[in-house]
Amino acid sequence: MNISEKSKKIIDSCRFCWMCRHVCPIGNATGLERNTARARALGASLVVRGATELNEIADNVYECMLCGACTNNCMTGWDPKVFIYELRREIVYAGCAPEYIKALISKRIESGNVFGLPVPEKLTKAAKKNGKTLFFAGATAVYKAPECVLDALGLIEKAGEKCAFDPLLNSGADLWFLTGKTKETFDAASRCAQALSGYDQVVVYDPKDLAFLLHECREWGVEIKTSLVSFNEYLNNLIDSGKIKVNKSEKEYALQDSYAYARDLGDCESGRKIIDKVGVRKEMLLIGKEADAAGELIMREYMPAVIDAAARNRWTSAKNMNCFTLVTESPDEYVTLLATKPENFEVFTLEKIILNNMGE
Repeated sequence: MNISEKSKKIIDSCRFCWMCRHVCPIGNATGLERNTARARALGASLVVRGATELNEIADNVYECMLCGACTNNCMTGWDPKVFIYELRREIVYAGCAPEYIKALISKRIESGNVFGLPVPEKLTKAAKKNGKTLFFAGATAVYKAPECVLDALGLIEKAGEKCAFDPLLNSGADLWFLTGKTKETFDAASRCAQALSGYDQVVVYDPKDLAFLLHECREWGVEIKTSLVSFNEYLNNLIDSGKIKVNKSEKEYALQDSYAYARDLGDCESGRKIIDKVGVRKEMLLIGKEADAAGELIMREYMPAVIDAAARNRWTSAKNMNCFTLVTESPDEYVTLLATKPENFEVFTLEKIILNNMGE
C-alpha cells in the first residue's frame, strides 16, 4: 500500500483520548465503535503492518463523511482526513472498492455526475453564457437541489446582477470524495479551473466546491486565474451595497453551520451576518467549528439511513434549544434536513430567507 509518511504518522499518533467517539456524526448515528477516527486508524495500521488486507477495511474507510469533526477535536493535532483520502485512492487503485462505490464512479464517468442524473430541464433553460461573473452552482446543488439553484439565480437577478451560469460545470470534488487524488480527479479539477478562469469573478455556491478549489487545487498546482468568492460573502455584499434591500423581521432563525464553511474555510460568521440582517438569530448546541454535520449527499447514496439519522440528531439539537427554523449554508444539509424535518419545524436556505424578507 503506497501511502505517505505523513499518513503513517497520523495513523500511529492516536493517544486514545476518545474525543472522536463523541464528535463523529456518523458514529453518533450508528452507535458503532468502528465509526470513529481512532478505530479507522487502527484498521489502517493493521494493513500497513501486513496484519490484514486492504479490502478488509474498505467499507469502513467509506463510512466517513470527511466533515473534519475529528480533526477539529484531535488532541494530537493531526488530520485523520489525510490518511482517509489516501486510503480511498489506494482502495480504488487496488480494485477492491465496495460495489456501491464502483457504481458511483461508473455513473460519474458515464453521466458526468455521481448521481447518474440528467441536468434538470429548468436549469438547462436557466443557463447563461454572458457575464463577467460566473455563478458556479456545483454538481450537488444542480442534481439534488435544483430549486435552491433557481432561488439563488432569481435573487441575483433581482439584485440587477448579470451572472453567467453553466449547470454542467463540476469542480471534481465528488471524485475527490470517492477516490482521493487520482489522475481523474486532477484532470477534472484542471478542466474546471480552465473554465472558471474565463471570468473576472466566480461566485461559488457550494462551500465544499470552494474548499476543494482553494485548497486541493492550490496544493496540486492547478492554477485558477480568477477571483473565487463564497456565495455567503456575495450575498452580504449585495445587501451591504444596497443592491438587495431587506426588511428585518421578528422571525427566529438558527444557522446550521456547514462544516466546509466553518472548518475548511474558517468562516463561521458570514451566514450569521445574513440572518442578523433579516431576522432574529438563535443558536443551537454545537455551532461554528464544533458543529455537527447534518448531511452528505454522495454518502447518502450508499448509507441513506445513517445520513438521515445524522440529520435527525441535528433536529434533536434544534428542538432542545427551541430552534424551530433552521437555515442551511450547503445543498447537502438542506436536502437531508428537509427530508427528515419534524412536524412544526422549518428549514430554509440563506437565499430563501432573503427572498422571504425583501423590501422595496
